[in-house]
Amino acid sequence: MISLPLRTWFIGLSRRTKAAILISADVFFTLFALWSAFSLRWGVWYIPKGNEWYLFAVAPVIAVPIFIRLGLYRAIIRYIEIRALWTIIQATTLYALVFAFILYESGIKVIPRIVSPLNWLLIMLLVSSSRFFVRWWFADVYFRPSDDSYDNINHNKKNVVIYGAGSAGVQLASALVHGGEFKTVAFIDDNPLLHKQKINGIRIYPFDSLSYLMERRKVANVLLAMPSASRARIGEIIGLLEPYAVHVLSMPSLSDIAQGRVTFDALQEVDIADLLGRDSVAPVISLLQANVTDKVVMVTGAGGSIGSELCRQIIQLQPRTLVLFELNEFALYEIEKELTQLSKIESTEAIAILPVLGSVTNSTRVEKVCKTFQVQTIYHAAAYKHVPMVEKNPAEAVWNNILGTLRTAQSAINAGVETFVLISTDKAVRPTNTMGATKRFAELILQALSVNANDKQQTRFTMVRFGNVLGSSGSVVPLFREQIARGGPVTVTDKRIIRYFMTIPEASQLVIQAGAMGRGGDVFVLDMGDPIRIIDLARRMIHLSGLQIKDDSHPDGDIEIQFTGLRAGEKLYEELLIGDNVSKTSHPRIMRAEESMIVWAELEKMLTDLEQAAQNDDFEQIRVILQQAVSGFVPQCEIGDLLWQQRTAIH
Repeated sequence: MISLPLRTWFIGLSRRTKAAILISADVFFTLFALWSAFSLRWGVWYIPKGNEWYLFAVAPVIAVPIFIRLGLYRAIIRYIEIRALWTIIQATTLYALVFAFILYESGIKVIPRIVSPLNWLLIMLLVSSSRFFVRWWFADVYFRPSDDSYDNINHNKKNVVIYGAGSAGVQLASALVHGGEFKTVAFIDDNPLLHKQKINGIRIYPFDSLSYLMERRKVANVLLAMPSASRARIGEIIGLLEPYAVHVLSMPSLSDIAQGRVTFDALQEVDIADLLGRDSVAPVISLLQANVTDKVVMVTGAGGSIGSELCRQIIQLQPRTLVLFELNEFALYEIEKELTQLSKIESTEAIAILPVLGSVTNSTRVEKVCKTFQVQTIYHAAAYKHVPMVEKNPAEAVWNNILGTLRTAQSAINAGVETFVLISTDKAVRPTNTMGATKRFAELILQALSVNANDKQQTRFTMVRFGNVLGSSGSVVPLFREQIARGGPVTVTDKRIIRYFMTIPEASQLVIQAGAMGRGGDVFVLDMGDPIRIIDLARRMIHLSGLQIKDDSHPDGDIEIQFTGLRAGEKLYEELLIGDNVSKTSHPRIMRAEESMIVWAELEKMLTDLEQAAQNDDFEQIRVILQQAVSGFVPQCEIGDLLWQQRTAIH
């Protein structure tokens, strides 16, 4: 094997020096091929005579310019692919044809005809084999995994197994060769016909061999290379990998690669959505487009987790204008920047993206925006949603979640907005916390406004209620990731706690579709699938990080799970329906709920009293009004407002 120092020296050369070396090699190959063609024809060591030396002087003069013109010296040899062989064939064939013409026009009558095809065949073999030899020399993936040279060159890399020996797995293995982090030592594939076969010297094993690979090859990482597999299939594989102490990473999805969001070899942590084990239902395109395509759409809370994903989905549906209404300046800057880039990819026509700073509690601001830009659809995602934080600041939740919804809805009516969709929550059902109570109150406002509507009111109100979304700012998933990265402990409030989960993209798509179904005052609930125990989610995330849980049975484990007790206002179980009166819709994941309501005259009086109580920091009165209005609201904790607690302690 050629020494590592020589290879390192060659890599360090400038591009111009490397090109000069290649040109020199091709000059030699040209002369050697021509000499070999004559020698093979005559069957002796050929020595040019007389003006035959002229041919050897002309050959490289013809070959090198042709090779330069066809780009043989522009390619980075250690990354060259098999399709480059076609370029080499074209270049050498053109050279051979030009040289043959000169050969037979030279007037040298003793040159046999077979010399030209032999010259062509030899030069093609020499040039192509030299390129692929250099590629083999530089590409670690082509070394046998048992070779000492392989281990010496890759001693700083982590041994990995790629799950999936299809085209994606092969490309990933090739891409990892040129990285500095991973070394592929084996493939795992479910196809028994591939077992014991090799790809570029890397053997393909069945899944049962994973334990052997972990022990013999010191494998601690498994890379999933199945970007087109269904979520259900990925979930099955993750379930198989969970008992093993391996860190599981995955390739990005094909859609992300195609849209240029990530590169092919951009490995990422396993998408926790895959743990749900269910695939999204294909959206109904007509429902997606109804309130968005070629319309002026506004999203409040556009910089939040749900709001920003709604914006991403909306951009793909080609609105005429998208108004981003957001209170947080930095969040607004970030989402505008992202959407501007995304619109260039998704749209052939320019989409006006308008970032607007403002609060939903400022009805004058909201109404001006709606009228100025002639907004037709509003997705109202602006809200305070973090349960413990809202318990510490209940008056602000009243202002934002209740009065903010009221004023945004009234502004929409005054501006003639066609559709208003409220993003609600399962915590609005028989709430035990202030956040859930304020969101249910917001639903009651839209129900009452719908029933109280006169003939002049154009605005159609719809509410969409769903559970937790994976990866949102308040989700346990990013918290668990942070705690695992820190070395633990992972904190779970109660081992019995369960939650419904849905991915943010799926929830956003369903919100858009449900909004198109509303007739006025509708409450839609999304099918969230089966609930997940939070303790099980924590365990799976620890295992998939290649770590062991530290407990009484495994005192030498890596990460401990600690139970901290339910937080203020937190429930063990969440519900999506207040009653049992629910009906199906045209979409299998969207249901229509028939919920009780309060007439506008009565609700308006409550709103006046609630606003007065919020202004006066009268938290006892706020709680009384919420309990009067919201069916089933049973607070689980004392008033938690920090200002109120401080004043109470002083007095």
